[in-house]
Amino acid sequence: MAKDLVVILVAIAVVLSVAFIVGCQYDEQCGFRLGLGEDRCITVEDYVDKMKAGWVGQMAGVGWGGPTEFKFKGQIIPEDKMPQWEPENINQFKQDDIYVEMTFLRTLELYGFNCSIRQAGIDFANSGYPLWHANRNGRDNLRKGIAPPDSGHPEFNTHADDIDYQIEADYAGLIAPGLPNVAIKLGEKFGRLMNYGDGLYGGQFVGGMYAEAFFEDDMVKIVEAGLKCIPKDSQYAECIRDVLAWYKENPDDWEKTWQLIEEKYQDNPDYRKFSCDKGDFNIDAKINGAYIVMGLLYGKGDPDQTIIISTRCGQDSDCNPSNSGGILFTTIGFENLPDKFKSALNPEGKFSHTPYNFPTLVEVSKKLVRQAVKRAGGQMGKNAKDEEVFIIPVQKPKPSKLEQCWEAGPVANSKFTEKEMAQIKVPEESSNN
Repeated sequence: MAKDLVVILVAIAVVLSVAFIVGCQYDEQCGFRLGLGEDRCITVEDYVDKMKAGWVGQMAGVGWGGPTEFKFKGQIIPEDKMPQWEPENINQFKQDDIYVEMTFLRTLELYGFNCSIRQAGIDFANSGYPLWHANRNGRDNLRKGIAPPDSGHPEFNTHADDIDYQIEADYAGLIAPGLPNVAIKLGEKFGRLMNYGDGLYGGQFVGGMYAEAFFEDDMVKIVEAGLKCIPKDSQYAECIRDVLAWYKENPDDWEKTWQLIEEKYQDNPDYRKFSCDKGDFNIDAKINGAYIVMGLLYGKGDPDQTIIISTRCGQDSDCNPSNSGGILFTTIGFENLPDKFKSALNPEGKFSHTPYNFPTLVEVSKKLVRQAVKRAGGQMGKNAKDEEVFIIPVQKPKPSKLEQCWEAGPVANSKFTEKEMAQIKVPEESSNN
């Protein structure tokens, strides 16, 4: 009887072992078994390396494309008009592509991920840097007492479909590796300060791509991951699907795909229903988001070509390569970047109207990512090499609800209280001059 019992117990153990092997996978980087389809893993060291590269990529993109910004509208920038890269161009400390998102980081640093959208609005209202378009309109609304989300609602913000949150959403993915829903929720908190509908979705799309870039280097898959973070019936999602399809049709001819984008998203008024300008100038989030994707797809993993193509597409030709450069550089990692993008980086350079230089920016990102992983149900661990690792649960993206600026839903009638208004102190130096 005892012998039979032993045989039965051994058989059960074998079955359970097989089930464990089938249901789990070995993560070579982290050195232990993870539930198949349930977790992803990245060492803290690798996370920091990729996160640093993401910030550098933004600085490289805006620094290289900066001289061309809105000088070429509705046309491809000629190859001989593309600026030459100089290593010193990396020191971009006065660019709205970068300093605005640091206001959001500061709010998270001071108040945590549970901070209210109203606190986010107060902090943005108190910013002292120059702004334009949806950002400026949203901040003006906040300073007048129109609290979020109404500060970004089309009823009060005629630029709500513009590019603004898209250009500053990089932070949301850089502190949320493999966590698309964190990036989406951060958009709901900070993106609604100035945007709505496609203007909001552009930022959530960018954040989702960054979140995936920590684990994937196939650009099609990264773009598809970002696409899952926004409503599939939005015009923004339609635009990105178009670019993916046209890329597959013309994998070696980006100028052909550019022309197809131009015909539909520049020339067709049905895709510019809430554009602040109907002429050649186009700061709508959709077409500029298409140019981000153009660099990622046709750049084929090359840092120079990724930035150059996003720039040569024109329109907001410093913001778009800043996004594409940041996403690509995240996949590469700081240590593996070409020296020309990091050799002249000034660690003491301070980003405009923020408390951060590059080292402190890295530190606050390291602090916030731990909170993000923990809040998402992840945890810290050690691998066989005794390296600290993030164990990150796989998330199915949950996009925001579908909204359209030209058929906007009701306003929230959100107003700041007298007590909240007393917290808003407009800096004297705050101007657009």
